[in-house]
Amino acid sequence: MHQLTDATFAENTRTGTVLVEFWAQWCGPCHMLTPVLEEIDRERDDLTVVKINADENTATARDHQVMSLPTMLLFRDGVPIRQIVGARPKGRLLAELDDALSA
Repeated sequence: MHQLTDATFAENTRTGTVLVEFWAQWCGPCHMLTPVLEEIDRERDDLTVVKINADENTATARDHQVMSLPTMLLFRDGVPIRQIVGARPKGRLLAELDDALSA
């Protein structure tokens, strides 16, 4: 998965459907979520999955009001359409993504 920074965030979420995981090195649930997100990224052609380290990119985390980790934001053409807080099993995460994308 591609890693974003404060400098590259807007450019990489501006077009298309992008799922961004805000994570940190110390966050155990974030590490548990990584293989799930990697699978989704490989399997889904309708969205791109990226990560941003919230500890190293505090401006973006602040701007998007990320208060706990992991937090995932789903963007459609630069607009956040869903926030998902906490790790999820793959099936539940896919259901939440599909729900947001069908709205």
